[in-house]
Amino acid sequence: MEQSSSSAVAAVISTNANINTDRARRRKKKKSVLQKHPSKENRNSQSHAKWKTEAQQQIYSSKLIQALSQVNINPSTSSAPRQGRAVREVADRALAFAAKGKTRWSRAILTSRIKLKFRKQQHKRRRLASSSSFSSSGSTTGSSSRSSRKHKLSVLGLKGKGLPAVQRKVSVLGRLVPGCRKQPLPVILEEATDYIAALEMQVKAMSAIAELLSRSTSEASSSSSPMTS
Repeated sequence: MEQSSSSAVAAVISTNANINTDRARRRKKKKSVLQKHPSKENRNSQSHAKWKTEAQQQIYSSKLIQALSQVNINPSTSSAPRQGRAVREVADRALAFAAKGKTRWSRAILTSRIKLKFRKQQHKRRRLASSSSFSSSGSTTGSSSRSSRKHKLSVLGLKGKGLPAVQRKVSVLGRLVPGCRKQPLPVILEEATDYIAALEMQVKAMSAIAELLSRSTSEASSSSSPMTS
């Protein structure tokens, strides 16, 4: 009897040990899978947090300085708004390059230049076609096209006013974030969170660059003033 009871106890202990080792093995496997394939929320939090690091700001600053050095801005020929627009486009493209095209907004910024060039070509073709048709058919078609365009704009305005308040705000937010005009609310919120964090880093980097440039120009002017006197 004693031998049978001791063998039964040993069997129970061995089965418990096997169960514990299986559980530990499963936990270890689950942990390794989570480390290899993090969840979407963890990936989003990591991407938002990376914009707050000093290393990411330095990477963006170097890309921005390199891009600005290739832009030809002549104060005598171009106006101040045009210069500001050119700097803004360069800064946004450098920000999209720093994001490596992993987000929807960065891909939209990178492809916007190609789309803009294509739209300009289309607009030029339409203008040439409309001028030729206007010379042949007269001014009646021009007035009818203008009235139809006004009608379309008024219909779009009425559609926008008829939307609920929350939906209007979501559509406005989707227009503010590049590439999110026709996206659902979860995608817009996710992209907007990352885009805002990237813009905050952009402001810090551009402020630091502007401060360095103003300091260098003031030092250069102060060093050249004793020589002139």
